Amino acid sequence: MRLAALALAVFVAIPSLAPQAEAQRPPESFAPLARQLLPAVVNISTTQAMPQRPGRPDAPDVPQAPPGSPFEEFFRDFFNRNRPEGAPQRPQRRGQSLGSGFIIDAVQGIVVTNNHVIDGADEINVILADNTTIRAELLGTDPRTDIAVLRIRTDKPLTAVPWGNSDEAEVGDWVIAIGNPFGLGGSVTAGIISARGRDIRQGLYDDFIQTDAAINRGNSGGPLFNLRGEVIGINTAIYSPSGGSIGIGFAIPSNLAQRVVAQLRENGRVRRGWLGVNIQQVTDEIAEALRLPGGARGALVARAQEGGPAATAGIRNGDIILRFNGVEVREMRNLPRIVADNMVGAQVPVVVWRDGREETITVTLGELPAEQAQAGGPQAPAQSAAPVELAGLGLRVMAITEELRQRFNLRPDQRGVVIVEVAPNSPAAERDLRPGDVIVEVQQERVNTPAEVQERLAKLRQQNRGVALFAVEGAGGQRFVPLRLRGERGTPG
Repeated sequence: MRLAALALAVFVAIPSLAPQAEAQRPPESFAPLARQLLPAVVNISTTQAMPQRPGRPDAPDVPQAPPGSPFEEFFRDFFNRNRPEGAPQRPQRRGQSLGSGFIIDAVQGIVVTNNHVIDGADEINVILADNTTIRAELLGTDPRTDIAVLRIRTDKPLTAVPWGNSDEAEVGDWVIAIGNPFGLGGSVTAGIISARGRDIRQGLYDDFIQTDAAINRGNSGGPLFNLRGEVIGINTAIYSPSGGSIGIGFAIPSNLAQRVVAQLRENGRVRRGWLGVNIQQVTDEIAEALRLPGGARGALVARAQEGGPAATAGIRNGDIILRFNGVEVREMRNLPRIVADNMVGAQVPVVVWRDGREETITVTLGELPAEQAQAGGPQAPAQSAAPVELAGLGLRVMAITEELRQRFNLRPDQRGVVIVEVAPNSPAAERDLRPGDVIVEVQQERVNTPAEVQERLAKLRQQNRGVALFAVEGAGGQRFVPLRLRGERGTPG
């Protein structure tokens, strides 16, 4: 009877899943979709001047051989030894690279590709599906997101493809990649979305779609389509120890790409909103130290840059940004992308966690500069003191003196308490604190003497706090460092 009951339960459960499974089936053939999309996908060929080898401007070109093979070195040595005396100087050699792109406006001839496909090119040619080659004009590039926009002019009728909504794409959805792998010409591959929101450490705005559709060298700049024939991504990178596809490819989401492309078409460059803060990840210990409910979340302001939009509006070092213009900041890496999506000059509400409660501050965004300068702190008063040990933390500290400024190469206007010794295997050593680092705040309060540091720590222990939050300035800039106090509840142990 138990077996019969189990069989009945399984039999009843399966039909409820069947309609959902039916909806996710791929088409019997991708051929109709491929015929529709292939004319809009282009190959991109670029050439750029390649400098001659130093001292041999008239050397003949070496025949191409597999890189790293014995023949490569053989041909190079042979031609170097046998160059005729007085041979005329040969023209500068030209390098060539291949990539992919796609047409988004058939009337204006607008083509989208990756910036790295055309970067440094002297000449860019777009090759249509019928092998027609057209010289392209570069309208603009955005290295931060690796996107470039081209224009071609031709009497031939062009085919364009529409943008899709990448936010609607789900893990497990079928996708098609079309491009020019290894220069072979238009090639179609199919797969699914393997993951979303991938950060592959390419830049501040990483938010890649991961797919197992085969993507190889030469596919860069080509489109990733959903089954409606809409572009939901720009194929940009692969993970591959061998250089070939192993089923891990990455595409820029269309919702990000579409905004960038629109600005490049209009202005030739991208203007991004700028908040003017240096941030770091909120850890569980930092959340505990600042009594942030809900655990680690948001972005901790390590430094509000002097004169920047955030500092001008009243955002301070040590604030945790929880929401920006109504969008929740789940973790640190989300904030730059959220800020950049807003218009320069926009007034936006920023919700921060400060002094144990939420506070809303209205910030007028600036424009993200190409390079951000480091800002110094206020003048530090002259101090004279002996080393002081911070019990249980593995630190010895001193007030800043002229001798310590020279010893640790501190700024003339540096203020705070300098670390002069870090005990091995101590809480401070585990957090990578080093001699020469300067403690500028303890629990978001300024400190200028070792006595002030000890006073803040004693206060925390009296409150049975388990973690102290230090703001520390070092060679890499300012960061917040949580150090657990000795004992379970902050009492000496």
